Amino acid sequence: MNKEMYLAKRDELTNEAQALIDQGKLEDANAKMEEVKALDNQYEEVLKIQANLNALSKGNQIVDYSNTGGLPKGSKVVDAVNDFVSDDLYNSTEYRKAFMNYATKGEAIPNQFMNSNHTTKTTDVGAVIPTTVLEKIIEKLEATGMILPLVTRTSIKGGITVPTSTVKPTATWVTEGTGSNKQKKTTGTITFSYHKLRCAVAVSFETDLMALSVFETALINNVVEAMTKALEQAIISGTGSGQPKGILTETPNEGQALQASALSYDLLLEAEAALPLEYESNAVYCMTKKTFMSYQAIKDSAGQPIARINYGLGGKPERTLLGRPVVLCNYLDSFSSTLSATKIFAFLFNFKDYVLNTNYNMGIKKYEDNDTDDLVTKAIMIADGKVIAKDSLVTIAKKA
Repeated sequence: MNKEMYLAKRDELTNEAQALIDQGKLEDANAKMEEVKALDNQYEEVLKIQANLNALSKGNQIVDYSNTGGLPKGSKVVDAVNDFVSDDLYNSTEYRKAFMNYATKGEAIPNQFMNSNHTTKTTDVGAVIPTTVLEKIIEKLEATGMILPLVTRTSIKGGITVPTSTVKPTATWVTEGTGSNKQKKTTGTITFSYHKLRCAVAVSFETDLMALSVFETALINNVVEAMTKALEQAIISGTGSGQPKGILTETPNEGQALQASALSYDLLLEAEAALPLEYESNAVYCMTKKTFMSYQAIKDSAGQPIARINYGLGGKPERTLLGRPVVLCNYLDSFSSTLSATKIFAFLFNFKDYVLNTNYNMGIKKYEDNDTDDLVTKAIMIADGKVIAKDSLVTIAKKA
């Protein structure tokens, strides 16, 4: 049935239905309209079958350019795995395979993938990390760290200063017809610098036999583990010289640096009293798991444990001290009788007052370790971090 036949038949049935309506034969008219609907459905099915046949008759339009030395000008990369056209050249299967061959075999990246117009010299950066790999690295950093998800994340260009304010104006009651004194607004600045974080991952020659997905997983897991530890360690205790400045390198406000010779219920009450009321709702405890478990054995005057572990719907443990959340990490010393004097073993802080400024545009290079014959892949990122407001910081150290 072609289009002309369909339209002619439909007009005929429609005219017959109208004639039956004019004669008052409504039941017969309804039956005739059902024939029109059936005809429409039949023609729609014909169009679908014809479209499928036309698609098949054109044949396979995908061309493999992997051995031709490049892609035709103006063309896009077709991802055969996901069956879609990608505007991102570095997210294509072709480049990801070329990247794996570069990291495992030392084969040069094809010219169509090289960025010759970039400010960085091409001799300094061996290859661009495939977009898929780079995105997974960022995602894993967010998901696995205990500290990283809590801090404030920014992507401010290095060297730029961020204004901060240390004084807030106060309002005063005045009588009719009078004004109030003008108040000065005091501001300061925080400058983010460029600090390079480098991670080198050794891959044996056996990687040559691995599938693409296995290679990417192995590379990601190694980079994630190393960079997560380095970033979180710097957030807690970084020196600020060549690395982000850590929380514990800040000097707490007066009355907020506590010392104790033993863990006790009174010590927690003292820490809670030292925390300003303005930061009551968002501050959390930070300590090692060993220190927290020592607190779990302590009870208040009513015999209730001061440390609790609750389990949410997903079964994830939620730890609290006197109802305040506790974040566990391994970047602090655990409390013990042998702990050195003045060593900080726990602190209270609102992690949103720490800003981690990062640049994820990584470059990657490969070299061979002549002693082990391993192929070492190194990744580099830029990061800096600082406490923008230390008012919520309450430290607890071992008493001398």
